[in-house]
Amino acid sequence: MRIAEQIVLVTGGGRGLGRRIVQAFAAEGAKVVINHRTSGAAAQELADRLTPERAVALPADVTDPGQVSAMLERARDHFGAPVTTVVNNALADFSFNGDARSGAAQIGWDEFAAQFSGTVRGALNTTQAVLPGMQEQGSGRIVNVGTNLFQNPVVPYHDYTAAKAALLSLTRTLAKDLGRHGVTVNMVSGGLLRTTDASAATPEEVFDLIASSTPLGRVTTPEEFADAVLFFASPWARSVTGQNLVVDGGLVMG
Repeated sequence: MRIAEQIVLVTGGGRGLGRRIVQAFAAEGAKVVINHRTSGAAAQELADRLTPERAVALPADVTDPGQVSAMLERARDHFGAPVTTVVNNALADFSFNGDARSGAAQIGWDEFAAQFSGTVRGALNTTQAVLPGMQEQGSGRIVNVGTNLFQNPVVPYHDYTAAKAALLSLTRTLAKDLGRHGVTVNMVSGGLLRTTDASAATPEEVFDLIASSTPLGRVTTPEEFADAVLFFASPWARSVTGQNLVVDGGLVMG
């Protein structure tokens, strides 16, 4: 299915990376469901700018399956058809500031639980909610947002990294399970992006250090990351599933 024919749900789509992903799909002609939990004003402003025919802003805490199901029902009512594509981007409250994160001796399970709930449970809830519509159509695209930190753990974001590693495992098991329905499941893993709401607390010297360590000599932008998400949603990726594409300027290879 061409991107212009898709109805795309972007979780956490009101701000940061999610907003850039929404804009990327809209630029290609897709209809977009802009999910939000705490950024309702920003999500609605974006939807208004894209027009009601192309976008709708809908609230839901992705950790709550009831709220996710209600959101999908409202999206179908709005566009008159089920969601074809999901981008699991929503991130439980997190700031990419290594100095402010809990180290191994201090971190508690509650921090892990919060990340696992937002990342893994959130992706499971959206997948289960959209699956009937995808089965109805005989196809679907699920793209999960990961990280390069579980391959290159330069900063001790223990809770965040563990949750994203679990999401990669879920990506692959879902790909195996859902392939018979024509549904592909893939992951796009970035490094630190310059700049999103989550990375705004990162010191400038850290960005500069990362840039100097990449073959391209710069830090990946949210717009560049969004392009890779579009690839997995496009017909060009119709035979690609269960994969993890690292988009970080070559900082991590393999």
